[in-house]
Amino acid sequence: MAIAFVLNGERIEVADAAPSMTVLDFLRTRLRLTGTKEGCAEGDCGACTIALGRQDNGAARWQVANSCILLLSQIDGTEVKTVEGLAGASGLHPVQTVLAESDGTQCGFCTPGIVMSLYALSESRTADAPVGDADIHEALAGNLCRCTGYRPIVDAARALCAAPPMAEPVSVPPEPNTRIAAQGELHLVPQTLSELVALRSAYPDAVLIAGATDLGLIPAKKRQGFPLVLSSRRVAELKRIAWEGDVLVLGAAVTYAEGLEAVETAFPAFGALIRRIGSRQIRTMGTFGGNLGTASPVGDTLAVLLALDAEVELAGPSGMRRMTVADFLTGYRKTALAPDEVIAALRLPRLAEGEQLFAWKLSRRFDQDISTLLGAFRLRVDGGRMMSFAAAFGGMADRAKRASALETLLTGAPWADALPEGIEAALAADFSPLSDHRASAAYRLTAAANLVRRLHIATTRPGVPLELEAL
Repeated sequence: MAIAFVLNGERIEVADAAPSMTVLDFLRTRLRLTGTKEGCAEGDCGACTIALGRQDNGAARWQVANSCILLLSQIDGTEVKTVEGLAGASGLHPVQTVLAESDGTQCGFCTPGIVMSLYALSESRTADAPVGDADIHEALAGNLCRCTGYRPIVDAARALCAAPPMAEPVSVPPEPNTRIAAQGELHLVPQTLSELVALRSAYPDAVLIAGATDLGLIPAKKRQGFPLVLSSRRVAELKRIAWEGDVLVLGAAVTYAEGLEAVETAFPAFGALIRRIGSRQIRTMGTFGGNLGTASPVGDTLAVLLALDAEVELAGPSGMRRMTVADFLTGYRKTALAPDEVIAALRLPRLAEGEQLFAWKLSRRFDQDISTLLGAFRLRVDGGRMMSFAAAFGGMADRAKRASALETLLTGAPWADALPEGIEAALAADFSPLSDHRASAAYRLTAAANLVRRLHIATTRPGVPLELEAL
């Protein structure tokens, strides 16, 4: 079946391009829409940003995505807008005009991506939810500009968002395909969990893709396609966000953007961390199940899931089974997932009465950077004593792990006055980190101990500034 989508208001059908070709390559080489630029080819710089439209309870919503790591099969049945589609018969779009009038562009290479990010920000706002500087900075965090400087760009965003929202309508896209075959590739897009499990059993060697924010680097950087793909993005059961008693259930295909509100409400520290996962372009596509399935030792959500004693549901031919995330992670990018299984959902227990959750990520850049080290802590302090304590770290071992020696040391220990002795020794017993281009082993051990010290300050001396921004 041909890939079909709406591009800048026009229906497009593609039958002669590989489904794992990147959208960026298709736009530039096939359609000659060269306004969308290639910068990093890995979803960091934002020069390739496009907007994806969808209907949300009758309202138009535009989300940004990095076209450099987006597969052509992923835009089947969607509406896409590029910078070429903004200007109309009456002239430039307001976002283009205000950026020019604010001197928000110089060389112009990054400008199309910035225009699309501001377009999505402006078009998706509502009259009863004004856009503040925090929203603007978050919307622009995925767009790098090397020559203009961000002040005039932010000024343009402020001017744009001060005007009443326009709410440009989203078109009705073509019906999505469940089977896409071209150029020797086969991409299957099941609609139900039972269909996905059956296909996984039939094709255990197929590449399983949800958002492709990690796997998309293969066609983008290595120029290699995927001969056989199973996509989970349209499986309704995997998009579930619900409470089952005191457990928040997140379907494996729930994106960071979709799950943010529920997570932030239940676990504010986790929500703040999610806002630092990539950029809006990445959070639009990346999924909670995908982050767990890659089992990266620096996967941003994993340490938090471990600290929460979260569980994972696995679906296979024999039905559903459940295990802790700690048991699911077995080694460096290795999991307990069987070849004929898929991740169905994550289960996050609500914090008990009196419990607190903290999560801190250390990286060279605040936004859009891979963790050097990530610490997550769940604790309950009563009467000046640590009554319960769970700690997990990413970046300290071959996988994200709980710090059992540290937990033993601190559980039941006095906490109100001084930090107990032996933090460094306990961490050294728990972890033997590697040295790599991000940090040395000695730095990681020291930084992990410092996060525990930060935890002590945060829980015993509220109001003491812990970040430079607070000063």
